[in-house]
Amino acid sequence: MTHHLILGAGPAGVIAAETLRKHAPLDAITIVGDEPEPPYSRMAIPYLLTGNIGESGTYLRKSATHYENLGIKQVRAEVVSVQTATKTVALAGGQTLSYDTLLVATGSHPVHPPIPGIDSQGVHTCWTLEDARAIASLATKGARVLQLGAGFIGCIIMEALAARGVQLTVVEMGDRMVPRMMGPTAGGMIRDWVSAKGVQVFTSTKVESVAPGKPLQVKLSNGQTLEADLVISAAGVRPAIGYLQDSGISCLLGVLTDEHLQTNVPGVFAAGDCAEAFDKVSGKTIVSAIQPNAAEQARVAALNMLAHSRGQPMAAQLKGVTQINVLDTLGLISASFGDWQGRPGGQHVELTDKAAQRHLSLQFQGDVLVGCNSVGWTDHVGVMRGLVEGQVRLGEWKDTLLQEPTRLMEAYLACAQGQSHWSGAQDARRR
Repeated sequence: MTHHLILGAGPAGVIAAETLRKHAPLDAITIVGDEPEPPYSRMAIPYLLTGNIGESGTYLRKSATHYENLGIKQVRAEVVSVQTATKTVALAGGQTLSYDTLLVATGSHPVHPPIPGIDSQGVHTCWTLEDARAIASLATKGARVLQLGAGFIGCIIMEALAARGVQLTVVEMGDRMVPRMMGPTAGGMIRDWVSAKGVQVFTSTKVESVAPGKPLQVKLSNGQTLEADLVISAAGVRPAIGYLQDSGISCLLGVLTDEHLQTNVPGVFAAGDCAEAFDKVSGKTIVSAIQPNAAEQARVAALNMLAHSRGQPMAAQLKGVTQINVLDTLGLISASFGDWQGRPGGQHVELTDKAAQRHLSLQFQGDVLVGCNSVGWTDHVGVMRGLVEGQVRLGEWKDTLLQEPTRLMEAYLACAQGQSHWSGAQDARRR
C-alpha cells in the first residue's frame, strides 16, 4: 500500500491529506503535528483573543472524528530529521516513519530576537494556542502590554489586544509600521492612525533588554524604560525547516520547489509557509506565508504526489504566487500587492490625502502594473490584485493611470476583460 507522509498539521497539511484521500481511497495517509490540539488555524488566534470564538472555533475541521472518518492517521510528535536515501523520517521519542511520497508542510516558527531577558516570565510570542492562553490570562483590561514588532502579524495581534482594553505600547525597529508591506508614506499613515486610537507607538526604536519581575522593565534604544505586565514578541517568522539539514533537500529561505511543488528530491514535495515557490510577478522564488497560497500549493502538491506514486506524469502546476497582503489596523484598511517598491527602470505614481486617510501608490514596468500600496482605498482592492496577478497589459491606460491613478476600475474593465475575450477567441480558433 502506498504511504503518503505529511509533515505539518496546519492548513497546508490538512488540505493535502484531504486531496490525497479524495483521489486515492485506499492509500495510507499520515499527518505528523507537534502540538497536542487538533489541527487549527493560527490566523484565528486573534479572534480567540477578542472573544469572538472559542478554542474550537480555531479548529480547521469541526468534527472530532473528521480525520478518523477519512482514514487519515494522526501522529503527534516533533520531527527530528528526514533521510531521503532511506525514505524515512525520525521523530522525537525514537519513532521512525517510512514513506513513498513526502510532503514538507511544517509552516513557520516565530523569530527569537537576541535580546537579553527575552525568555523572562511574562514574555510570550503569539503563535500557538498555548501562547493564546497565556496572553489571555495577562492581557486583562488596563494591563500594561508592550508589543515588540509592528509587521503584518504584529498589527493583527495589536487589533486583538486593543479590543481587550489593555494599555498598549508598540515598538518597531523600522522607520514605519508594516515596513515589509508598506512604503514610508503608507506606513507612516498607519502609525498616525494607531496613535490617534490611543496606542503608543515607537518607530526606529529597538528593545534593548527585558528585566524580569512584576512588572517587567523594558529598556528601549530611545533611552526610555517602560514597565509592562506582558511583553509580546512579534518580531516575524521564519520557515520551520531546521530538521531538513543534511537531508539532501535544497533550501534557501524555504524549501525550494518547482511548478509541481516538488523539491530537488523526486517524491518529496513542499507546501505552505515553509515552501519557496515561484512568484510570477517578480520572476523569483518567494516564501508567501498566507493561507490562500498555502491551500493552493497543498492541492497541487497532493495531486502530484499521487501522480508520482503511480508513475504518471505530474500534470498539476502552480500558476504562481504573488505577494498579497490586506490588513485591517483598528479600522484602517491597507493593502499591498506584488512589487510594491517598484522595479529598476519602472514608473511610479502616488496619490495621498492624509486628511481623508487615503493613499495610493502604483508601480509599473512597461504597461503592466507590477505592484501597489493602498491605504483607505477599499473599493479597488480586488481590482488591484487582479491587475497585478493577471499581469494585464494596460496599453494606453497606463498613461491614463499615471495621470489619474484612481481610475483603476475603468482600466481593469477595459483591459482585463478585453484581453480575456481575445484569449477566448484565440482558443476557439485553435479548436
